[in-house]
Amino acid sequence: MSRIGRAPITVPAGVTVTVDENNVVTVKGPLGTLSEKINSRMTIKNEGAVVLVERPTDEKEDRSMHGLSRTLINNMVVGVTSGYSKVLEIYGTGYRATMQGKNLLLYMGHSLVNGMPQAQFTIPQPEGITFEVAEKVVPPTITVKGANKQQVGQVAAVIRSKRAPEPYHGKGIRYAGENVRRKAGKAGKAGK
Repeated sequence: MSRIGRAPITVPAGVTVTVDENNVVTVKGPLGTLSEKINSRMTIKNEGAVVLVERPTDEKEDRSMHGLSRTLINNMVVGVTSGYSKVLEIYGTGYRATMQGKNLLLYMGHSLVNGMPQAQFTIPQPEGITFEVAEKVVPPTITVKGANKQQVGQVAAVIRSKRAPEPYHGKGIRYAGENVRRKAGKAGKAGK
């Protein structure tokens, strides 16, 4: 048996889990509503404060889908109760981020127009996601928050891809705690 798959999912107070006949699981909580279609071979039992996922056979595909299905439902329950967040750090001279309405503006270099810095990247805030920018800390940080774990990770990856950290100076956007392997630069010619 899958250790992850057979673990019960505890549903906290204030969260409702519903399963329809097509195995679409809908979770409603204080931070919103999430729904996901689970593999039709899995049996989902909603017993009030506990949700159980069972598989029909011990075939390889059923074993792998068992743990995945349980994890997807658990991620929805955690998402609507406490939510998920990813923190990105900005390294580099002149690199910064600001909020303009619901848009995240990234300044990633020395592009000046009439003496004013211009945003090189504008990232609109998707539905269900919030951005928080801390400019006064060193290094400046961008926090991506939301109830959907996959969406939070995807938006954070898009932001990071706008200027991934480079290995020579370490400039760019990186996840908090990410270790960037540094390379040695070219050695200058001594005495000519």
